[in-house]
Amino acid sequence: MSGGDMAKPLLGHGGMEGDPSITPAAGRTIGVLGSGDFARSLAIRLVCSGFKVVVGSRNPKRKAGLFPSAAEVTFQAEAVKKTDVIFVAVFREHYSTLCDLADVLAGKILVDVSNNTEINHHKESNAEYLASLFPACTVVKGFNVVSAWTLQSGARDGNKQVLICSNNQEAKRTVAEIAQVMGFTPVDMGCMSSACEIENIPLRLLPAWKIPILLALGLFLCFFTYNLVRQVIHPYIREQKNKFYKIPVEVVNTTLPCVAYVMLSLVYLPGVLAACSQLYYGTKYRRFPDWLDQWLQHRKQIGLLSFFCAALHAVYSLCLPMRRSHRYQLIETAVKQAVEKKMNIWVEEEVWRMEIYISVGIIALGLLSLLAITSLPSIANSLNWREFSFVQSTLGFIALVISTLHTLTYGWSRAFDENQYKFYLPPTYTLTLLVPCTVILAKVIFNLPCIHQRLLRIRRGWEKGRYVKFVLPSATGEYSSGETSSNV
Repeated sequence: MSGGDMAKPLLGHGGMEGDPSITPAAGRTIGVLGSGDFARSLAIRLVCSGFKVVVGSRNPKRKAGLFPSAAEVTFQAEAVKKTDVIFVAVFREHYSTLCDLADVLAGKILVDVSNNTEINHHKESNAEYLASLFPACTVVKGFNVVSAWTLQSGARDGNKQVLICSNNQEAKRTVAEIAQVMGFTPVDMGCMSSACEIENIPLRLLPAWKIPILLALGLFLCFFTYNLVRQVIHPYIREQKNKFYKIPVEVVNTTLPCVAYVMLSLVYLPGVLAACSQLYYGTKYRRFPDWLDQWLQHRKQIGLLSFFCAALHAVYSLCLPMRRSHRYQLIETAVKQAVEKKMNIWVEEEVWRMEIYISVGIIALGLLSLLAITSLPSIANSLNWREFSFVQSTLGFIALVISTLHTLTYGWSRAFDENQYKFYLPPTYTLTLLVPCTVILAKVIFNLPCIHQRLLRIRRGWEKGRYVKFVLPSATGEYSSGETSSNV
């Protein structure tokens, strides 16, 4: 990694969360205790940001080659004497090895960058433990959510945050100043009691994805089992035909669109339930139930998983003709037609059904791709609220409608064919239509003028049983005001 690239902070030198009182600190001397990967990356970034760096090591001659030449590598005691701000880049279990430096460390600012291996592994946070060992020092928790790779490459995304907490406001400001010069965004998380939460953040594995993933897996297992019974178990029991070869591709490919379609409808169903709640209670100030609130917060993840399943379905569908079993079936069909001397097997209805089915499916996948792309922070940040709402709400609902057409053209008239009811079970696609059609019907009802106007008034602050002044757009585009109550 070239020093020239790293020496260019990508963020301006504003203060902590825009605090103008924080001033640049480049040029001051910073100490680093430790010689591991994080300490080395930290030293490189500090040097390239214009700081003088002194690294304290128990074996400086052996470790000097790991650090940039501009950094001074010396014994720990010597490094501590030369600076007032020291990054403690050692593991918690090695804090006790620094106790011999207690007198030299007195009055210094110690920045604890450590993490644990498990969430809430200790009763107290690492930073609080360090503060208890060195009561004469001021301890600041920070930089633990930044990886060694990010330190070396710099905050290239321009949005990398450094969470900071301490009981000393001045010490926090000093560390925040250093973080800004390095090209990061400092975020004040409050007093030292927040250190435990900050240390837990890097240990969480996709916290916002747990419920959506479990939901997707649950739907997949349900639909997979249902399709397995219809496509494999039924012919094996009733006709003694071995069709277990369908499990890896055909059964999975039949299951994926079901999951994608239902998951897409589940993105918009909580909005419908929220609107029903507001209409029923006549206010927007009543809290939603916790389960609905959580559902609303996970809509982005549910939508992305819907797109993932739809994309897999497209790939599986493209690979269907490549299977050996498909080739055997084509040859078998051709032989039967030759034996029966059928010269024309063209079925106009089936041809049109498949053409419409594939075309509508491609459009639906394209819209889902657009929804997935605009949900990425880098893209979403370039859109204003109206643009983002139009894509995610309007185009998302259009994608749901087109997906419904895709499903209907796939099923066509097979819902009325008694041969399609295996073990008296209806075709899978009929089950997938229940939730999406409910959402579409509810959306249509909510757009009726009488209901739409009432819902709009509620979302503008009108409450049932109270006189509230409201402003609504008229048919000419102008705004008119008035007063209303539950009796209007």
